[in-house]
Amino acid sequence: MITTAQSGAILSVTPSSLLVSLVETLDALPELFCSPCRGQRGRPRIYDNTLFLKALVIMVVRRLTSPNELWHVLHQPTPEMTTLRSLLTCQGRFPCRRTWERRLALLPDTLPAQIAVLGRALVEKLDPFADSGRAVALDSTLLRAFGGFVWHKKDKQQGVVPHSGIDIQAGWTKSGHHGWVYGWKLHLGVSCGEVWIPLTARLTCANCADNEVALALVDELPFQVRFVLGDTHYNASNVRERCSLGGQTLVASGYGAYPRPQDALNSKEVRSLFHKLRSITIENFNQQFKTLFDAHRPVPTKGYARTKNWGLGAVMTYQLLLFHRWKHNLPLRTGLKYSLKAT
Repeated sequence: MITTAQSGAILSVTPSSLLVSLVETLDALPELFCSPCRGQRGRPRIYDNTLFLKALVIMVVRRLTSPNELWHVLHQPTPEMTTLRSLLTCQGRFPCRRTWERRLALLPDTLPAQIAVLGRALVEKLDPFADSGRAVALDSTLLRAFGGFVWHKKDKQQGVVPHSGIDIQAGWTKSGHHGWVYGWKLHLGVSCGEVWIPLTARLTCANCADNEVALALVDELPFQVRFVLGDTHYNASNVRERCSLGGQTLVASGYGAYPRPQDALNSKEVRSLFHKLRSITIENFNQQFKTLFDAHRPVPTKGYARTKNWGLGAVMTYQLLLFHRWKHNLPLRTGLKYSLKAT
């Protein structure tokens, strides 16, 4: 805080917080966050979709899990909340609690498209492929269900929910590293290179196949991408065909020996280089992302819609954080955790 004495009065100037800056970024890029067209009759909406994207960023950063929590936090008499309320006001009106509930419940279906649009904008501004190959790494990371509660198969078959904390919309999957996990999958496409930019994302139940979700991820990749890197789960004909349609080459690991080197791409040395690049990119990004948003622990939300809002909202917040640090000439790979914790 800076204070200046003038005629016996004290003038206080408080610099904008990171949370306020992230919310203001959405206003600085209005062309990227337009409201979806409403295909139904009725009263026109007063508040556009951008206002609720701002609210979602606040919920992710402040770890708020419900519209009710958001409404009460925004009404706290602090300078930061006063500023945020002004940024969430439209035509002199502030949404009521019921409006927050209804409109935040509509966000999950719009978030993948918003993430893809913002990802393409970040590629244009940050140019991550200038000094590296134009490659994107695909992967899914597991998120444990709310409270760490699990719904065992025998109880599910009988329709018995032994604990009220169990999220019945989550699913089971088996990970080679974590074993059996009950929860969700966050599917990501991340740029390889000096900066890791999440370009596309989906959140599904843990039992969804990676190669099926990959089709939507590949469709949303920027046109600059030429190589799509994946593990054995993406080594499928449907993913390979979809990449070919977009002019990309799928490089995915498989079982058994490497194929004979009919061309340079199929040689062991080249494919090993691609696999190492993918591992360095996506494994480190997943760890950084989970550390930033405390995702090593069970998710803080219950139900598919709220968990999708939280997971994809965290991805969008990461993108906005990258944009903020690029704008202020700050490192794009280091210091993110402490910057976010300081909000």
